[in-house]
Amino acid sequence: MKQNISIFEVIKIKETFLTIGINKIEQINNIVKSNTKAKPHIQMTMKEPLRKHIIIPMSSENNMKFMKNSLIHITNMNRSLRNAKSEVFTDFIQSDLLGITVVTNKVSLQSDLQIIEQYIKNADNINALQVEVPQLP
Repeated sequence: MKQNISIFEVIKIKETFLTIGINKIEQINNIVKSNTKAKPHIQMTMKEPLRKHIIIPMSSENNMKFMKNSLIHITNMNRSLRNAKSEVFTDFIQSDLLGITVVTNKVSLQSDLQIIEQYIKNADNINALQVEVPQLP
C-alpha cells in the first residue's frame, strides 16, 4: 500500500465497503483526493467593440427615477435618434454605481451622444444638474 493513504482513510473506506480489496481502496482514495478537474469559469469574448456602450454618470437619486420607466425611456430615445436620422438605436439601459449605461446597436457618434444626453436631461423627474456628460468606455 502507498504511503499517501492514511490509516484513518483506509478504515473509513473499509467500513463503508466491507468486501473491497486494498487495490480498490487505493483507487477510490486516488479518485477522491485527485483534483484533475479545472474549476469552472465563464469565458466571455466580445465580437464587437465596447464603444457601443455609453456611460452616463448621474446621482443615485436620478438613476432610480430614470430606471423606473426605462422601457418608456428606451422607446423615446429611439424616437429622438430616428428623428435625427441616426442609424444608432438603444438596445437596453443598465443601472450601475456610477449612473446608467446605454447599450446601442452601433458605435455612437458625438451627435448621438448629444441627443441621448439632451433626452436624459429633459426627462421627467430628473435633476439635469446631477447628470454629467455621456462618455464612451
